[in-house]
Amino acid sequence: MDDLAVGRMIRAVRVRRGWRQSDLAEAASVSQTTVSRIERGRLGAVPIRTLRAVAGALDVRATVELHGSGADLDRLLGAGHSAMHEELARMFAGRRTGCAARRDLRDLWRARAIDVLAWHEPTRSLLVIELKTELVDMQETVGTLDRKVRLAGKIARERGWDPLTVSSWLLIAESPSNRRAARRHGAMLGQRFTVDGHAMAAWLRRPGGRVHALSFLSSSHRTGTRRQLAPIARVRQPRHARAEVAR
Repeated sequence: MDDLAVGRMIRAVRVRRGWRQSDLAEAASVSQTTVSRIERGRLGAVPIRTLRAVAGALDVRATVELHGSGADLDRLLGAGHSAMHEELARMFAGRRTGCAARRDLRDLWRARAIDVLAWHEPTRSLLVIELKTELVDMQETVGTLDRKVRLAGKIARERGWDPLTVSSWLLIAESPSNRRAARRHGAMLGQRFTVDGHAMAAWLRRPGGRVHALSFLSSSHRTGTRRQLAPIARVRQPRHARAEVAR
């Protein structure tokens, strides 16, 4: 959606509510000039947080979408996620856990994708695995996983499984930035996830009982073509270019 379309939508919702621009400005704690600028599609000088405040005052959610002609953005973002899937598959195969794992299950009523749903028949243990290449909003990450756990039992029963317990495993791509993000929310994560990677490895060998785990996943590749799981947070300047700047 382009800037003009965004402005027209904001204006249409405001008018439907019977609000003046000044009413919307007051509700969003911005100036009337800002509301006018948004409705005219002049978003270049409007901070994203301001646009979200104006939209939120109308009970409209403002999101950001990127479109590019040169790069396939969806494929670029999905590469790390696919690499995590492959790494997890190798992990399950190597440990011979006995769990049947299904990838990318979807609940059609909510369109909420479950990255991996693992089932252990002898103990009737169901495991919801959430793969994250990057930690951006920790509260949203945990909330999304909680919703998927609540849906997992229904999805499992539709596939003929009758779970006795439903567990969760938040698996994060190993990177310095993801580690820092996890440390910043250490207290909250410690209460929600009581099992680490070492304990989870033991659980996978002998599933049983409900667990909620968090651990970091590294690529097992040791070749020059090692795949990147987490997105690159910083682009380093080539050595020769740094030398030029230093002169």
